[in-house]
Amino acid sequence: MLKKQFGPVFRVVLGLLLVVSVSALLRADEAEPKPPKSSKDDDYALMKVFVDTFEQVERNYVKDVDRRELLQAAIEGMMSKLDPYSSYISPDEMSRFSEAVDQEFGGIGITVHKDEPTERLVVMSPLPGTPAFRAGVRAGDIIMTINGKTTKGISMDQAIRLLKGKPGDAVKIGVRHVGDDKTEQLSLVRDVIHVPTVLGDHYKPDGAWDYMIDKENKIGYVRLTHFSRHSAIELEKAVNELLEQGMKGFILDLRFDPGGLFSQATEIADMFIDGGTIVSTKGRNTPTRTWEAKKEGTFPNFPMAVIINHFSASASEIVAACLQDHHRATIVGERSWGKGSVQNVIELENGASALKLTTASYHRPSGKNIHRFPGAKESDDWGVMPDPGYKVHFTQQEAEDYTQTYRPDRDVLSKNGPPKSDFKDRQLNKALEAVLSKLSTTDHAAAQKAKPAEKVKANAPANVTPGKKAADRGPMPRTERELGVG
Repeated sequence: MLKKQFGPVFRVVLGLLLVVSVSALLRADEAEPKPPKSSKDDDYALMKVFVDTFEQVERNYVKDVDRRELLQAAIEGMMSKLDPYSSYISPDEMSRFSEAVDQEFGGIGITVHKDEPTERLVVMSPLPGTPAFRAGVRAGDIIMTINGKTTKGISMDQAIRLLKGKPGDAVKIGVRHVGDDKTEQLSLVRDVIHVPTVLGDHYKPDGAWDYMIDKENKIGYVRLTHFSRHSAIELEKAVNELLEQGMKGFILDLRFDPGGLFSQATEIADMFIDGGTIVSTKGRNTPTRTWEAKKEGTFPNFPMAVIINHFSASASEIVAACLQDHHRATIVGERSWGKGSVQNVIELENGASALKLTTASYHRPSGKNIHRFPGAKESDDWGVMPDPGYKVHFTQQEAEDYTQTYRPDRDVLSKNGPPKSDFKDRQLNKALEAVLSKLSTTDHAAAQKAKPAEKVKANAPANVTPGKKAADRGPMPRTERELGVG
């Protein structure tokens, strides 16, 4: 029974005991001359310390202890001695981690928060095209019941567990719409919910994002919240839509984007440059690799600006640094975070748990490593800096106003339209200025006539190799997924 329950733990411990046994055999004959001590002998001794400690705690500690908890604590202790981006992902955390990477789960398509005075669940945002949206659920609606159970006093974790589930299964919710005292009972069939990472400035009446921020001058605008499995495809679709509308210039907003999948960063950078190095990676136990851009499918050479701030990190910095070094875009805003390391997700226990381990550092096309090492000064060379004349530093209040003004749920088809805001986005205005200044000095007739590009044909897998298009890169390995996450 115990062996079945703690199978993986038993295998680890038995393996370690075997190592110790072999070590003991090597030391068995004390009479014979001993060869010089090898690193393997040191490894055996260290493993013996671990096994002895594990056994002593389990056998003699004042209270019963869970073997898995002991083992997980040991692994977490090892990870704590590494950099902040390396960590152990326990079985309990694996589903949430996969959702964060893929931005997909089974549900009805709403985000909710708990209203403390009423202790009820209030809808923050229904995602367009989802079961909740199609059923008429809107921002501000109150979820009164879930499967007949009241939501009064329910915790957020409990609510999420009830709302999420297997795609195809039904869930019943009682909804009180804004301005209505009656509760409407809805039976919704859960679907695979894809959380978009590419957002516009505001919604159209049909619930789709409007990416054209300056209709008079035909300037497109996209906010990228982070780099998930579908980000490159989402961005390609948005830019193609803008090109069909006659876009003349483009702004990519990477503010507060913490990064994500390394593969998506290279795919997105490849959309805007037609040749040369995108990024390279170097590691202690990994070969140096370089990702090169290809001309096929590159978007037209329209004027472009990228907005970054101090919280733009990792994959955001790969894209911004690449476009800056190739003089493809004007970088506007603030100095980026300075995270130049790549993590591999190495599956354990047949995928039940995993290690997120830093294995390499990435270098921008100029060859510089933009990582901010411990103790780095402001005067040191790290991160991505705005171009000369385009540094715009936000105050703390401006940063807070930005996050409130550009919340994805701020104007999801509310009956009163988008909320009014007095926030003056100086960074965005500077980006518009950069694009317009290039438009006034450059002839873009050819770019306007160009057909929308077809860059990404399939989900970009993470096991990228130099010089290949996304569709040619093969399936993602089961045991390793290369990330550029913070």
